[in-house]
Amino acid sequence: MMKSMSTVVVGLCTVVTILSRAHSDLTVYPSAGVLFVHVLEREHFKGEFPPYPKSGDGSNDPITFNTNLMGYPDRPGWLRYIQRTPHSDGVLYGSPTAEHVGKPTVIEITAYNRRTFETARHNLVINIMATEEFSLPYQAEFYIKNMNVEEMLASEVLGDFLGAVKNVWQPERLNAINITSALDRGGRVPLPINNLKEGVYVMVGADVPFSSCLREVESPHNQLRCSQEMEPVISCDKKFRAQFHIDWCKISLVDTNKVVPVYITRAEPGTGILPDFGEYNPPPETLKSRNYFSDFLITLAVPSAVALVLFFILGYSMCCRREGVEKRNMQTPDIQLVHHSSIQKSTKELRTMSKNREISWPLSTLPVFNPVSGEVVPPIHPDNYETTSMPLMQTQTNLQNQITIPQQRPSGDNYVMSTFQRLEVNGIPEERKVAEALNL
Repeated sequence: MMKSMSTVVVGLCTVVTILSRAHSDLTVYPSAGVLFVHVLEREHFKGEFPPYPKSGDGSNDPITFNTNLMGYPDRPGWLRYIQRTPHSDGVLYGSPTAEHVGKPTVIEITAYNRRTFETARHNLVINIMATEEFSLPYQAEFYIKNMNVEEMLASEVLGDFLGAVKNVWQPERLNAINITSALDRGGRVPLPINNLKEGVYVMVGADVPFSSCLREVESPHNQLRCSQEMEPVISCDKKFRAQFHIDWCKISLVDTNKVVPVYITRAEPGTGILPDFGEYNPPPETLKSRNYFSDFLITLAVPSAVALVLFFILGYSMCCRREGVEKRNMQTPDIQLVHHSSIQKSTKELRTMSKNREISWPLSTLPVFNPVSGEVVPPIHPDNYETTSMPLMQTQTNLQNQITIPQQRPSGDNYVMSTFQRLEVNGIPEERKVAEALNL
């Protein structure tokens, strides 16, 4: 059973950040107010599962972890857990507070093999130690845009970041206090393009006041640029830019010496025993009778009366106040009535004629007898003539099958030529209409 405790050393600054790896049931001793990281290695838990009977590579089984406080369904409030994929290690991380000092915390770690459905369980005992001997009153929180939380929790990456902060701040003691994913602060999940990251907040603490470089973000010029969503001008940004992209507008500088503590007064708990109000007096078995006539009037009679009144008003308006046909005709001008009556008579006559199609043809469709030449001229519009495409004002040049006959001038003996249309059906002149015209 092995337990590895790694300490990150940055120059002259010792980072008291606990990094442990799960190999068995073990006990760790993190410090209050200092970042705690515990790695759950898949390689160790693979040995806890029996060998897979089928052929295949059993070394790459998907394994997930479930962590909870013993006897409870979830972890303590200060402890977080992340595992990006079933093929990556899990990480427990958080920053315990002073109120957890001296209270052993037992975390149950359950590993699930997603291929064989086997499980393995270990316990992690966390004993939180006090840190009054070295206080860190000056705390700065940085927002790193190009990192995910599991990448920042790696000891090498965290050591490089603390080394860059030490070069800017120049403290005697510098510790990582807490790391929080931007998603836990209300951030949005980035799109899977251009290798975008979720972002991570890293809080560090030191024993000396903030350097002038860190306070440059508080200048009015940089505050104005931040309000306009522009990057502020920070002289020490180049010391981070090579590996860490920091959003200087979201940096937070806190001096705990100037923070006024807020004391919350809590009510003292009682004994849990209700005061004596005497003996319980239940209601009698026989209840007093109640008259529901008034309720009936309110709920049924009143709405019915209102509906009846509305019914009579509507009936009077529709039946008793109608003008009638006689009154309407008296108020209508006579010329309008005559015009309307003539339209009705013409419409009725046209409908009667359309029903009886055996009647004589109208005169406009019969041949015309020329008294001068003695010829019978067929009608202008024969039976087979298409009238839908005929122009309204038709000229003699538009007509087909035209016949030219002479006409005598009224004042002399000279003749003029008139043009009439000759009607033929299948090449034979229609004589039936000519006979009908002569009989007329």
